[in-house]
Amino acid sequence: RLKLSPGAEPMLAGAKAAGLKTLLVSGGFTFFTERLKARLGLDYTRANTLEIVDGKLTGRVTGEIVNADVKARTLVEACAEIGIDPRRAIAMGDGSNDLKMMGVTGLSVAFRAKPVVREAASVAFNFVGLDGLLRLF
Repeated sequence: RLKLSPGAEPMLAGAKAAGLKTLLVSGGFTFFTERLKARLGLDYTRANTLEIVDGKLTGRVTGEIVNADVKARTLVEACAEIGIDPRRAIAMGDGSNDLKMMGVTGLSVAFRAKPVVREAASVAFNFVGLDGLLRLF
């Protein structure tokens, strides 16, 4: 029942057609990001892992918590893995925990974002879907 942001599927299809790699890095949970990875054909995902003991959620997160620093590091690591400079990457975000990640890329997109993110981004999409990215190219 995951509801996608408007324009997500056309944007990702366009990115894939152009030969781009896709990364979803989220402060949310792998329960959701892994489903989105399969559904949308994403190349990489990173999110928090909920601890499960005896088939029950404990309310704890295992491993490193995905915060602003981890988001930026994950993007840099993904770029290194595919052999590109992070300044050739595009990052999209909406909250202040996305700013560090957006700051290491060549193009940062604020999507229906908080004012501080809109001000820091290269471009801001306030009234279009995610597929507005395709119109930039």
